[in-house]
Amino acid sequence: MRCFWVIFLSLGCLGAFSQTVIDKNLVPNGSFENYKRKSDNIKNALPWKGIATVDYYQAVIPNDTTLCKGARTGECYAGLRFQKKYKEFLEVKLAEPLKPRQSYQFECWIRLAFWSNAQLKSFGVYFSKAGMRAVSYPEREYVVDSVAKKGALDGKFCWFKISGVYKAGGGEKFITVGNFSPNVKKDMAKINLFKPGFKEAYYFVDDVSIKWIKPKEDDIKVVDLDSLKKYEKDSVLQVKTDAHVGEKITLKVSFELGKSYLTSESFPELNKLSQYLFRHSNFVIRINGHSDNSGSKRKNLRLSEERARAVFEYLITKGVQNKMYYLGYGDAVPVADNSTDEGKAKNRRVEFEILKE
Repeated sequence: MRCFWVIFLSLGCLGAFSQTVIDKNLVPNGSFENYKRKSDNIKNALPWKGIATVDYYQAVIPNDTTLCKGARTGECYAGLRFQKKYKEFLEVKLAEPLKPRQSYQFECWIRLAFWSNAQLKSFGVYFSKAGMRAVSYPEREYVVDSVAKKGALDGKFCWFKISGVYKAGGGEKFITVGNFSPNVKKDMAKINLFKPGFKEAYYFVDDVSIKWIKPKEDDIKVVDLDSLKKYEKDSVLQVKTDAHVGEKITLKVSFELGKSYLTSESFPELNKLSQYLFRHSNFVIRINGHSDNSGSKRKNLRLSEERARAVFEYLITKGVQNKMYYLGYGDAVPVADNSTDEGKAKNRRVEFEILKE
């Protein structure tokens, strides 16, 4: 049987675990900072999806005057609404499946919205191989729940941490974040008992993470985590150790002819870039797409942006947490003569640029 921990909270954070937590977040875009476009749809925060209507915020809400307004880190965050017969969930596919019999630390930060007139008593995460839509309701052994020791999950409208440990059965690929009480009405506590109106609890969510907990040395028999080995190796991407702001590095990637689909030959290079960015998580980067001058300028501009976006999305799914942008330049910035086939090949390129350290 899989084990789950029920964590009782009375605000604040949990104590530190005795095991070593490997500092690689398996949740892609865990702080919701990377998005396709300006929109309040959570689907734009790649690769997150919402179950029901999940809100997505890319700035401070104008009428939020609370002390902890806005995101916990960065600028973006999500929002989940809970009513007596209604609740919402956030769901995402992990950067890699969980390994059998390994323990993982779950963490996310939540904040009660200023307009809420009720609070939840529990909040947690569900681990699965196919997502929550594939089951009628999550089995409790796959849920890590955080339960308020007294009252409800309040926080005085400021961010506080929800945390717990999950022992994987192996192969879990998705996490779903939300409230897993069979009866959400009973799991809600009204803030002001004398104020009329229906109960609604609304929580902002930010900085979601799943990290592997390295067992104690005397507990280790065989630990064969391929992803960890890759993470610990020195990156072989050809980037100078003194790379600086403004530097542009051309990537060895390829696409289907006239399309924006990455070929499999591109994956090793992008995996190396992922490892490089894990080690330089403070870098803010932009993926730049370029084309040669064949065809119309409009078509070249669109194709170059789509190819830059394909690289952007791939890096996110690999678990890169850096703030990233993408941009297509079309044929406006050639690096070689477009009158020759060799020159055109050089101009058809994707590069990453360091915007901020």
